[in-house]
Amino acid sequence: MSKSLNTLSASVLVRRLQLRDISAEALLRDCLERIDARENVVRAWAFLNRTAALERARALDRGAVTGLLHGLPVGVKDIMDTVDMPTAYGSPIYADHQSVWDAASVALTRRAGAVLLGKTVTTEFAVFHPGPTTNPHNPLHTPGGSSSGSAAAVADHMVSLAFATQTGGSIIRPAAYCGIVGYKPSFNTLPRAGVKPLADSLDTVGTFSRSVEDAALLAAAASGLQHLLLTPASNERPRVGLCRTWEWDECDDSQKNAWLSAGALLTQQGFMVREISLPEHFKGLAHAQYQVMLRQQVQSLAFERIHHAAQLSPNLQSILQQGEAVSDTDYMQAHVLIRQCQQAFPDVFKSVDVLLVPSVTGEAPLGLKSTGNPIMNRIWTALHGPAITLPWGIGPAGLPTAVALVGLVGSDRQTLLAAQAVERALAQQYPYPKPIIS
Repeated sequence: MSKSLNTLSASVLVRRLQLRDISAEALLRDCLERIDARENVVRAWAFLNRTAALERARALDRGAVTGLLHGLPVGVKDIMDTVDMPTAYGSPIYADHQSVWDAASVALTRRAGAVLLGKTVTTEFAVFHPGPTTNPHNPLHTPGGSSSGSAAAVADHMVSLAFATQTGGSIIRPAAYCGIVGYKPSFNTLPRAGVKPLADSLDTVGTFSRSVEDAALLAAAASGLQHLLLTPASNERPRVGLCRTWEWDECDDSQKNAWLSAGALLTQQGFMVREISLPEHFKGLAHAQYQVMLRQQVQSLAFERIHHAAQLSPNLQSILQQGEAVSDTDYMQAHVLIRQCQQAFPDVFKSVDVLLVPSVTGEAPLGLKSTGNPIMNRIWTALHGPAITLPWGIGPAGLPTAVALVGLVGSDRQTLLAAQAVERALAQQYPYPKPIIS
């Protein structure tokens, strides 16, 4: 019995679609069948565009091959505007909101031949108040956030590709919790026009997929940067710096073991691996990122707070009050420290190509009232460079653990190639955990 098409990688699917070996409609129907079987548990979707998606798939099957993503279903995080689907930003304030345009990344993806299947659940305004989405591996656990629905949909084989955004840890954390690949590109690599702002100096559009090659495929289509494509794959092995970071003590034993075992395996397989420490002043970087994020959230959500305060969750209202409490002096000093760390960061890479770092503090926490701790992701968002999380190992509750690779601003292709090499090395010894489907 052949595999359902929705379980295949995006890169495999797009090649078969371009050869007309399979149809876009057949692929979409397999995705919809999976959604129908699992959505009542996973609850990944804020809106499904079934009829329009089927019409789009049939039109693509009738016409010429169109773009890098010809016929591929894609999920769109519900803080990204779409001209043909409502965008609620995870808030009742915008329950019936319909944009008159596509976000730039969405428009470029549509032009590349994608079938936009629907809008995926986000936390309220991509902050911390969770939506209904559950972790596909165990619905009693969080999928992470804020890109909850996109991560869960990809992990559960509802789609092979989906958009995500990160201001603190909203790509890397849910990808790690759900056992998939999360790619946070360098700042502004994927255009942000048409994405609801949260913290303008930090907001980054990225991708979820089930392989590094697939992550690069969506990023190339959504940015127009063809050099991000990883075909053909490189056989070179990157020089890897093992970096605990100053937040290491926040990690539990399962996350520490995942990081340590990944480094040991790479060494065994002939990678040049060495331990790297971040400079002393990086100790304050995570706090500086949070100060900037808190203060800019107050600015970005000013309209909603002034005119619709009663419709904001108590959780978000509390966070905005914290943002107001950040003094001008603390805010400006946080910016100064971030710039100092950005300027010093290249020196860390004098003898390595990428850093291997902990993705999160541990496996997905029990319960749906929190989306987990983003502390391990904050500094990489502030530094503006690429970060890619790879599933590696299983924690004590049977949920995925992960490691991440980070690079310098603008080194996205090199970091993607490094992640692909590490992905191959890890996959040889430890299979990625799969979502529970019964």
